[in-house]
Amino acid sequence: MTHPTGYPLKPLVLVIEDDASIRDLIRLHLSMAGFDVTDLGDSRRVLELTRSTRFDLILLDVLLPGLDGITLCRAIRSEGANAQTPILMLTAKHSESDKVLGFESGADDYVTKPFGVRELTARANALIRRAHRADAGLPDTSRHVRSRDLTLDADRRQAHVRGQPVELTKQEFDLVYLLAARPGIVFSRAALMAKVWTGDTYVTERTVDTVVSRLRKKIEKDAQDPELILTAWGIGYKFVDVE
Repeated sequence: MTHPTGYPLKPLVLVIEDDASIRDLIRLHLSMAGFDVTDLGDSRRVLELTRSTRFDLILLDVLLPGLDGITLCRAIRSEGANAQTPILMLTAKHSESDKVLGFESGADDYVTKPFGVRELTARANALIRRAHRADAGLPDTSRHVRSRDLTLDADRRQAHVRGQPVELTKQEFDLVYLLAARPGIVFSRAALMAKVWTGDTYVTERTVDTVVSRLRKKIEKDAQDPELILTAWGIGYKFVDVE
């Protein structure tokens, strides 16, 4: 039988959650969905395990006793067998700043508690499928974003606004794709700099503002009253929530 991700082997998933009832629930439903689940409630064992054993997905609670999830995420990303493994954060917090911290620490997606089992399973499958396709050098069909008036094809690096093609620079495309692929999620200027201008030491937060300004002139109906790329005052930018 083929797994929903499209691969015959059971994906290995590590669940890190200190609440035993939530941990048991996640393990039960992911196992029923065809995952091979290892679960931990003690953050002290996480680093040892993640440095030695390669998983297909890590589900990581933010509010852990001892080492918190943000610190663990950064540590997993820095070294070991799971530096590139998709990480899905589990959080009971709702503030945008907490989500920003999660993405800046290296998380790929998040689910806010209380969450539905179907949503959790769908997000897990999507992250694993995306990672497998990247490993195999295959195009990722999830890299086609359609939201509001904007359509983006990341493989062809093409953008259409209200059905018309729009020429975007590399930085403009990368920035708007990053935002539009996660509507409603706030990215700080520092996070955008790290993800769009990787390794470029001459980029400043002012550069981000300049590129956003250029993008708004190209994709917004009114650049002075944007409806797509919104400013999160004191933090950064986000793409408008899907309605």
